[in-house]
Amino acid sequence: MVTVLDKPERVKEVDRSDMLSDLAKTPNYCRDAIKRAKQVDVPEKVNPKNIVIVGMGGSAIGGEILHDWLRDTLPIPIEVCRDYTLPAYVNKDTLVFANSYSGNTEETLTAFLTAIHRKCTILAVTSGGQLEAFCKKLQLPHVIIPSGLQPRVAIPYMFFPLPVLMEKLGILSNTEDELEEAIAVLEKVSKANAPDVPTDNNRAKQLATELMGTIPVIYGFRQYTSIAHRLKAQFNENSKVPSKSDIFPELNHNETVGYEAPETLNKKHSVILIRDPQEPPEIRNRIETTTNLVFNRANKVTEITAEGKGKLAKMFSVLCTGDYASVYLAVLQNKDPTPVNIIVRVKSELAKKSGMKEQFEAELAKLK
Repeated sequence: MVTVLDKPERVKEVDRSDMLSDLAKTPNYCRDAIKRAKQVDVPEKVNPKNIVIVGMGGSAIGGEILHDWLRDTLPIPIEVCRDYTLPAYVNKDTLVFANSYSGNTEETLTAFLTAIHRKCTILAVTSGGQLEAFCKKLQLPHVIIPSGLQPRVAIPYMFFPLPVLMEKLGILSNTEDELEEAIAVLEKVSKANAPDVPTDNNRAKQLATELMGTIPVIYGFRQYTSIAHRLKAQFNENSKVPSKSDIFPELNHNETVGYEAPETLNKKHSVILIRDPQEPPEIRNRIETTTNLVFNRANKVTEITAEGKGKLAKMFSVLCTGDYASVYLAVLQNKDPTPVNIIVRVKSELAKKSGMKEQFEAELAKLK
């Protein structure tokens, strides 16, 4: 099967900002992120009662991945905060990671300042902006990452510094092998889905072709909760299409009833199931039963199967395939995947009304 995706000149013509090149560089970004985090001096080892990652959009996904990766092994609760306000329990015993690619995200900066007032242990990951300025003035540890990327492309910089810093703080140990396997699997999956690999042998191109003209609905479970959310966001931002995600077993208690809708509605959706060769039997049973009874009412049911041995490698293998598929779907629709004009417009209008930038500048000026 030869498609427009197998015509390199056409792909480049549509992908004018060269998102595909950034995806190919993802393993390199991962290694660079680890290197940068290792160079940061952190406080003496800490023993937090809880961990909160503050961020929005692509800057928050790293925290979600951290949560899902460690949910079965780390006895310290991890929460991702996507808001201006922090949970009431956040205090001096909380470790807060402030993740803002731009450094100027107003929700993140507001929560960051609250964390300062509550005397939390704070570390930041940013490419600059006001967050870097605050960290310098307050002498807070922060990882400076390269600017100029789309935040969604910077996922390696939003995730990999977190476990490295946690190991330096004494919260984690012996993560190096699992991080390295994740990067190695990323390299393998990226090469397998690269633009020069024909559609017949390219899972991401096949997936994009299957999804054409429909709304992608991604279903994950456990450690793939964040990955399902990531894929949903990538189809939104790269492919410029509506998309949604949900998880097993929760979706069996509500989502499935939605498929009683008229056939004309169901056929507008395509289901993507995240699968794992070692998925628990109770989850496998739910996936297969629900597919046979419910999901087959959708336009299409397809799968992305995780690769690798470790949990993190498997998570990033699915993420990588989904990233490429979202760009290829954009190309099929003749859409440059990089621009997010609506987001830019919304942020611009909000900035005019909020006055938050001036407030942050005033707060920064108060600091000596």
